Amino acid sequence: GQCRLTLPGWYGFGSAVETFLAGDGQDEAAAGRKKVTAAKDRLALLQKMYRQWPFFRTLLSNMDMVLAKSDLQLASRYAELVSDARLRKKVFGAIEAEWQRTAQALAQITGEKQRLAGNAALQRSIRHRFPYIDPLHHLQVELVRRYRAGQADERVRTGIHICINGISAGLRNTG
Repeated sequence: GQCRLTLPGWYGFGSAVETFLAGDGQDEAAAGRKKVTAAKDRLALLQKMYRQWPFFRTLLSNMDMVLAKSDLQLASRYAELVSDARLRKKVFGAIEAEWQRTAQALAQITGEKQRLAGNAALQRSIRHRFPYIDPLHHLQVELVRRYRAGQADERVRTGIHICINGISAGLRNTG
């Protein structure tokens, strides 16, 4: 939550939908037309579930909220704290790719291209809150970098704690 990924709220959904739409593992020899028809039918099923099943609609609504609160650009700043560049690129690259898959899957199912299209109040709240907490993220990254470099004095530790509290308060239920 502090790094603005909100990972547990969406990670894996895009891959799951992609796998579901692809079918049940038919081999490559299967007719391409059948696969396309099956994928359209499966997508139609997910869209119907979204329209008719309150549980599924709420699940996707919650996912939409956490995606709206996530910020891959800010998260990449936190990822820069990982000293192993190869590992950082591998892990963050996988996270970024899954975020894109999830956002695309959500848009396919709901038909909404914009985050929180059905919740104008929350959309406005986020738009007004985040400019105030974004600088805290940048400050937190810098303070953590200094702390890890050995500058672990009281001012740095206090600054990190203040950032944690401010970000948490600004993110509300995801902080």
